[in-house]
Amino acid sequence: MAHPTRILFVCLGNVCRSPAAEGVVRAMAPNLTLDSCGTGGWHVGDPPYGPMQAAAKARGYDLSALRARQFDRADFTRFDLILCMDGANLRGVEALRPPGVTTPVRLFTDYAPERGVSDVPDPYYTRDFDGALDLIEACARGLTRA
Repeated sequence: MAHPTRILFVCLGNVCRSPAAEGVVRAMAPNLTLDSCGTGGWHVGDPPYGPMQAAAKARGYDLSALRARQFDRADFTRFDLILCMDGANLRGVEALRPPGVTTPVRLFTDYAPERGVSDVPDPYYTRDFDGALDLIEACARGLTRA
């Protein structure tokens, strides 16, 4: 595959991990077209979760303009690469794949194999916003080098 220029980040509610990934990668690679979404629709239209925004802002990432949206089948054709924050999100996205569509869907952590984890833990539940951002930054560095 040629280098993807349109990348979608996916988590559960689109208020913590995927908007943070979008913001971090946007800062590292402003030439890419990026978006984020959730597999669930509970937070559609909401800004990123306050504590995640604060943790990201402390590192220089402004997430305030982002708004949550739900994954849509059309995203398979709008993006060159879909990166999920955990295995459950990946399975949820794959369940919506239209027949014949070959857009790659991968785990974001594939880009930081040295971390030895497959999922970006959800800080909405763990409350470890800085730990999630550490991993997201490591994955973003790997993605931008790929």
